[in-house]
Amino acid sequence: MRKILAQFMQREAHPVIQFIKYGIAGAAATAVDILIFYFLAWRLLPALTSDDFMVRLLGITPVGIGEAVRSRNFVIDSGIAFIFSNLTAYLINIFWVFEPGRHKRHVEIALFYLVSVTSIVVGTLLGWSLIRFWGITTSASYLAKMVAAVLINYVCRKFLVFKG
Repeated sequence: MRKILAQFMQREAHPVIQFIKYGIAGAAATAVDILIFYFLAWRLLPALTSDDFMVRLLGITPVGIGEAVRSRNFVIDSGIAFIFSNLTAYLINIFWVFEPGRHKRHVEIALFYLVSVTSIVVGTLLGWSLIRFWGITTSASYLAKMVAAVLINYVCRKFLVFKG
């Protein structure tokens, strides 16, 4: 048990422990993303409807807007939240989860952001289309965006960006 706990305190870890650490790091970055996204979607660039799960959970009152505005604001809110959550993810990944150094630092950062941008674009387009064409709630669309991004990010970061 002591060896397992020691692996959580360093970068060098068994692949299962590394994946758990990646999950914890992802949860932290996701928490940043969720907090910023929902604050923006509620207060600055409205993207919520009264039937949305998070609206009911938090007991907030959304602004009445059409699907076109809501889908546009979903994209903008997602982009702003992405900037902050991706920075969180990068810092946790290089200091705790993966071994940096497969590439020079500037290349590593560029690849990290390229992978992240690719995954967020794919996920955001999925979320946008779920809202725009199927009228799915913002929270369900947000969840679909997150699942797509997590899958793309882990595989690419492990095998392309970092040493593994």
